[in-house]
Amino acid sequence: MSDDHTMTRHRDIQNWVTDRQGIPAIARVRNRFGEVHTRLQLKFGKANAKPDLTGLDDGISPCSWTAWLAELDRQQLALKVSDREAEAFELVDRNRLS
Repeated sequence: MSDDHTMTRHRDIQNWVTDRQGIPAIARVRNRFGEVHTRLQLKFGKANAKPDLTGLDDGISPCSWTAWLAELDRQQLALKVSDREAEAFELVDRNRLS
């Protein structure tokens, strides 16, 4: 991603996602040892439409911003976004930020 920046402030993250008609979502996934891990995701709806909360796939469930942001902090992640693509994002390790 070029022309990108990384956000850790909750308000900035929530504003970026909601400005693009997005919602927070969480999936509980098992690894090969049967341990359950939480995977954060963002789902985006079509422009000028509310996101379809019933259409989430892959076991991903919508959640509150409070739960999503708490998990983001627990996993020490940051949101890396692109200025070139409206909904392009990546969750990155805060400890590896330069």
